Amino acid sequence: MKVLLLKDPKDKDSGPDPYIKELGSYSLEATLIPVLSFEFISLDSLFEKLSHPECYGGLVFTSPRALEAIKICLKEKNKKEAWSKSLKQMWNIKPTYVVGKATASLVEEIGLIPQGEKSGNAEKLAECICSREKSSSSALLFPCGALKREVLPTVLREKGIPLESLTVYQTTQHPDLQESLSSYFSQQGIPASVVFFSPSGVKFCLQHIQKLSGDLINQVKFAAIGPTTAQALEGAGIAVSCTAGSPTPQDLAAGIHRALHPQNC
Repeated sequence: MKVLLLKDPKDKDSGPDPYIKELGSYSLEATLIPVLSFEFISLDSLFEKLSHPECYGGLVFTSPRALEAIKICLKEKNKKEAWSKSLKQMWNIKPTYVVGKATASLVEEIGLIPQGEKSGNAEKLAECICSREKSSSSALLFPCGALKREVLPTVLREKGIPLESLTVYQTTQHPDLQESLSSYFSQQGIPASVVFFSPSGVKFCLQHIQKLSGDLINQVKFAAIGPTTAQALEGAGIAVSCTAGSPTPQDLAAGIHRALHPQNC
């Protein structure tokens, strides 16, 4: 059975994509189609703020892209040296809050220690932060995307915990998306399941998939990587057959397997 994953492939240097690998263990043939394209912005401002850890109470990351923005900054020799010599150690005295394992692993790559990775979504991470931070503490620095949800900032604001957001990337539709989807459906046919990894993915892909599937759309089991993406699908009138218990390849693959083989569960 075929599964269409609407996400960017993992970096080629780090081996096979874990979602394809995990779905393969259930004899599911998965294909990735990149949905989003990212433009990084305000990088000078980002590093300026990172250069003053004494002004902040810690860091918050809810997206791997925000870490990519930092890694781009650190490609410059002088910035990389400043980070290695002192900044990294100064930030490690403070908490670095993250959502999910993918973001946590990127935090570790730049030498920081992630906290809260098991929270799984912004709502739970906000609860985690509120249980540890005080309203009198310094602001948490929150590098984020232009399309960030307001859940985490709102919860922290209501609890009086200061948060300083900085937009470091913008999200657009991948230039090859429509062509890639059309090619997939013409060559592979209609997949048994389609998996969405973000509300932006729903925004950019759903209409194309509905059009390409035609009358057979009801045969497709729609899956979401988490509750936020599931809400976006439901808001668009789509019945969600599976929402991963946590945003991991293992939980997603197990959920899709159950959705496609309910009689075996």
